[in-house]
Amino acid sequence: MMSKLYVGNLPTDVTEDALRELFSQHGVSTSNVLVKRGGYAFIDCSDSTEIDQVVSSLNGCSYLGHNLVVEPSVAGGAAKKSLLETRVRVSGVPVNAHPDELTSLLQTVGEVTKSEKYESRDGQTQVVHVTFSTAESARDAAQRLNGASMDGGHTIRVDRLVDRRSRVPRSQQGGGRGGIMTGGGGMGGIQHRHAAEFPLRILVLSEMVGAIIGRQGATIRAITQQSRARVDVHRKDNAGSLEKAITIYGNPENCTSACKRILEVMQEESDKTNKGGEVSLKILAHNNLIGRIIGKGGATIKKIMEDTNTKITVSSVNDINSFNLERIITIKGSIDDIAKAENAVSAKLRQSYESDLQSFAPQSSMFPGLHPMAMMSTVGSGGPRGDRGGMNSMGPMHGGPGMYGGGSGNGSSLGYTPMYPAPFSSGSYSDNCEETAFLYIPNYSVGAIIGTKGSHIRNIIRFSGASVKIAAQESAPQDNMNMTDVPERKVTVVGTPEAQWKAQYLIFEKIREEYAFGYDDVKLTVEVLIPSSQVGRLIGKGGQNVRDLQRQTGASIKLPQLGATQDEETTVQIMGQFYAVQSAQRRIRSMVQSSVAPPYMMGGGRRSGSPRGMMTQQ
Repeated sequence: MMSKLYVGNLPTDVTEDALRELFSQHGVSTSNVLVKRGGYAFIDCSDSTEIDQVVSSLNGCSYLGHNLVVEPSVAGGAAKKSLLETRVRVSGVPVNAHPDELTSLLQTVGEVTKSEKYESRDGQTQVVHVTFSTAESARDAAQRLNGASMDGGHTIRVDRLVDRRSRVPRSQQGGGRGGIMTGGGGMGGIQHRHAAEFPLRILVLSEMVGAIIGRQGATIRAITQQSRARVDVHRKDNAGSLEKAITIYGNPENCTSACKRILEVMQEESDKTNKGGEVSLKILAHNNLIGRIIGKGGATIKKIMEDTNTKITVSSVNDINSFNLERIITIKGSIDDIAKAENAVSAKLRQSYESDLQSFAPQSSMFPGLHPMAMMSTVGSGGPRGDRGGMNSMGPMHGGPGMYGGGSGNGSSLGYTPMYPAPFSSGSYSDNCEETAFLYIPNYSVGAIIGTKGSHIRNIIRFSGASVKIAAQESAPQDNMNMTDVPERKVTVVGTPEAQWKAQYLIFEKIREEYAFGYDDVKLTVEVLIPSSQVGRLIGKGGQNVRDLQRQTGASIKLPQLGATQDEETTVQIMGQFYAVQSAQRRIRSMVQSSVAPPYMMGGGRRSGSPRGMMTQQ
């Protein structure tokens, strides 16, 4: 009996003969191969008994740099789509992860009916195809679990298979083919999705973590299943610290339910160990939100206390720094009253966050492919308090202490896991693919960037989630060399758009703090790589495109003469203040992304040497 297979995620230039050869290598004879545009094919197998074998062998395996999707073809487009809507693809799962850990995580959003594991190309992680009982559970998994952390610090990615099959063509994702893209995507859809994603962050005593997790994770699984919230216990962060952070994801009612149950477990453990006393709740909230929780003259916080019969205090603003922007809201009372107060506090925090997110919408167009949350993570953090200006012609940015960055780093006063993971991919944003950028810093600033025993650069890495590597010094500076003549050192930054923004910001900020007397004094050079075939498009007719780009961003942009390089990739130099450089980077990457497929999309290669002496477009 003949059976048909669906093969997806194929290279666009794959041929029928190549697929026949691939299946032949796995002992499967094919009678008909139909390659379709869009990177997928249908294959008729002569022997239906071979179907399970070939699916097991090829599904998820790497073929010419693509992880294949191989599965039985379901008759009828509607029936196939219905099946796919219940399935998700989970990647980045550590090969040594305990099966119960992933299962308990998945079950927080719905019933899992089937899961299939496949090895990844890197040998360190695996891909798991998961089938839920309903399409709604699959959608929740993609929205709520994407970016979740597993033991060992591994971050998983969750995509619905139906979404992977129906990617919007790049040409339709925004931006024309005739010039520099200026649009970054509207805010449509962001408000609704992030309203449910605003997490509840709490602190618990380290000695309570064991009871909250339970034997073999039994207690935490019960909490997640009963509340239908996802609960991440960051027990491995800040070894030896007295308190650990817990992040709870879900709708407000689910978060409150999970939080209340955690408080009950803590109270039971306290009574059992004869420590006595009522437990209190400590909520972590970013400093930007605290003023609205307190209210004018303390009116808001007083009303919450009166309505819930609780006592609420807020930690000092002096406890925050550039790497840790969260303050602690402590609520005392009975567990039932604390839960009511938490619900009210969280509602106000969520409302304030969404208001800030909306206020960043107009500025997001200056940074295509970057989620507004990334901008909110650093704006105004560190350095002198008060009005520091912003992006000049690009419009004002919020001043004051930083927003939504999450704390991290051993040197911070708290150092908890960042509040928000990397934003999930969403239509007009850049799908969280990693980018490479080369930042040039003065040689004399390297010590400050690295910090005592590497403390500062470790904080940058933890806070941003990027890989940051400083190149070795090529030659020793002369004794009589002026600081302005000291050679530059290359810093390689690899990470998602959000990670790039955070890491580069912290490097700019550290140099400003240590060596500049004013915010406008810090101008650095950043290099990105683009396909050489795109240089002409970037320059534009008579240099018009690059002149417009420089005028709109305020950055200076240098690139070789058209046709001057024979390499596949060309280096683009961008020099200016932080926001100018970031805007130019994002616009250039967005332009390339709109017309070029990976692997060149985000300038991910390395280059030998530094091509100074490039022409500047005036």
